[in-house]
Amino acid sequence: MPKPGIDERDEPVRVVDGALVPEDARLERSLRPKALDDYVGQTKHKENLRVFVEAARRRKEPLDHLLLSGPPGLGKTTLAQILAHEMGVELHATNGPVVEHKGALAGVLTKLGPGDILFIDEIHRLNPVVEESLYPAMEDFRIDVMTGDGAFASAIQIPVQPFTLIGATTRTGLLTAPLFSRFGHIIRLDFYPVEDLARIVRRSAELLGSPIDDAAATGIARRSRGTPRVANRLLRRVRDFAEVLGTGKLDASIVARSCERLDIDDAGFDEMDRRLLRVIIEDYDGGPVGVETLAAALGEPRDTIEDVYEPYLLQQGYLGRTPRGRVATRRAYEHLGAPPPAEKAPPPQGGLFD
Repeated sequence: MPKPGIDERDEPVRVVDGALVPEDARLERSLRPKALDDYVGQTKHKENLRVFVEAARRRKEPLDHLLLSGPPGLGKTTLAQILAHEMGVELHATNGPVVEHKGALAGVLTKLGPGDILFIDEIHRLNPVVEESLYPAMEDFRIDVMTGDGAFASAIQIPVQPFTLIGATTRTGLLTAPLFSRFGHIIRLDFYPVEDLARIVRRSAELLGSPIDDAAATGIARRSRGTPRVANRLLRRVRDFAEVLGTGKLDASIVARSCERLDIDDAGFDEMDRRLLRVIIEDYDGGPVGVETLAAALGEPRDTIEDVYEPYLLQQGYLGRTPRGRVATRRAYEHLGAPPPAEKAPPPQGGLFD
């Protein structure tokens, strides 16, 4: 069984993919910030959380239940760890698919201390029976356990310590309405601007003991698709090239050389991103093309197209969704150096004898 938060797909994770892999998990433990003051980016959410933490401290209460949503690699797990540190409580982390039955949930909940944080990654993948058992724990800090069978069955209420549930999801739309409504605050994490990613790269390079200049940090940030995990992963790859093919210092030239070897362009696109856009532009005249047709042309499952490749292309305006299918935008044509689509001629006007 894969570890919580570790990518479960069969195909290898790309350098520019925000999914977590074991190598990331090992290194991120040393790179993750421990306090809100050290957390870079997401300024509005960070300042709001600072207020919530201080208010809960003053009242000596646990934080309200929080839902963290957004694409992988943006810092949901990091935020949960920081909140536990700021509140001075313990973080208990698990994964939605791992909590397979009510007994497993009861075991997790009864281990919580006063004010502790229970972090459930991929919370949208909870078993429906487990999810229903979670409701009384979130509202009344108790769990209901059935004992016996048939006419001898009885319900036992087991109290649990007041706690905070922090759920993380990349698919908010898959959460049921009853679960969604029980969170006191929803935080949608956005892709990071280049300036914030460059600060993250410089901080990580310092922790790794790798000298880096501002141009190199910006070059890595620009190719990181707005995702800190991608930035740190790309930093490690560039560091490898710098140590073997260069002097060990990370500068703009070694970043450009490394990304050329990794087939990552200035926009952070790899060959699969460019191939997807080329198929739409060259094979289907820019679209619209249905996602099933696109998946067949690329030899990839539909879910992979929708969950892995499309989100960043859509967010950056290279790809568009219409009721009839996907279309390449003018920005995609410009990026690939393809001639822009010709303006379609208007339909003829007038009657038959005009």
